[in-house]
Amino acid sequence: MGNNTDIVHNNNVGPIVRAGDVALAIAEAAEIDNPDKEITVLDQTAYLRISCEQEMIIRRETIEECLGKHFEMRELEINMASFAGQIEGTSDRVRFYLEKTV
Repeated sequence: MGNNTDIVHNNNVGPIVRAGDVALAIAEAAEIDNPDKEITVLDQTAYLRISCEQEMIIRRETIEECLGKHFEMRELEINMASFAGQIEGTSDRVRFYLEKTV
């Protein structure tokens, strides 16, 4: 029960992505695109929970470099089971963020 409470009562944002090559590339891209943040990647076997505090930006170009092939941001939506925080996206990047903090 403590873990669920910790997840709800924090300022973490980010995607929860089905396990696989795309999830690994997104986790790596999150690290590269947010060098000033501590990125946490929780491997839940079926999915990866990728998070950091307050704001995370992930760029399509970085995902492509990590994946080694063309990537469209709609593929993130297809592979994303859920996310924490608010989300806004374009064809070139996605931003997870919080306007209110705990």
